[in-house]
Amino acid sequence: MESSPPSEPPVAARPARRPLRWVRDLVSLAGFALALFAARSTLADHYFVPSGSMIPTVEIGDRVLVNKAAYALRIPFSDLVVAQLHRPERGDVVVLRSPENGITLLKRVVAIPGDEVAVVDGMLWINRRAVPVAHQSGAVIERLGHSAHTIRLTSGGGPQYGPVRLESDEYLVLGDNRGESHDGRAFGLVEGRAILGKALGVWMRDGHPGWHPL
Repeated sequence: MESSPPSEPPVAARPARRPLRWVRDLVSLAGFALALFAARSTLADHYFVPSGSMIPTVEIGDRVLVNKAAYALRIPFSDLVVAQLHRPERGDVVVLRSPENGITLLKRVVAIPGDEVAVVDGMLWINRRAVPVAHQSGAVIERLGHSAHTIRLTSGGGPQYGPVRLESDEYLVLGDNRGESHDGRAFGLVEGRAILGKALGVWMRDGHPGWHPL
């Protein structure tokens, strides 16, 4: 009886080709970076302060945390507003785009739509009433809305302004360093869409991390 020839060993299945690991890592990194930049564009960001217009509240070189969703939700990487959430209030410290040259500025909202506002010797008048101030140890403390903050009145408090009645989407922004601030007295009123977010606090000062709420 003839024996059957030995069977050939089965051919191993060739493993399916997988994408190279570095390609997957690169795609994951790109996705993370895109999500991070989108979040910074629409939700939160930080701002380096290059000037002294907000002294003594904010110092030159401070790093400020900004809530970019405080007032509106925008499409990432654009100024297109998807939803209006809140309106800026008197006393808010905000980041805005300058109507003169598009540079990002840090200022305080001092008048809102419907207000009649004037600035005399650096002091505010809202709806024909002087905004209250207190003098403490040589400092001038202004009480505006829910905010109590120190202002500086060097150089006579800077240029005079008004009285002006604000329209439905107009805001006046000033620096707390009233005598040394290039602000709404020079470049005029700003629209709500120019206000990019609300400054929450200083998270780094003189190279040292910490928290100084605004």
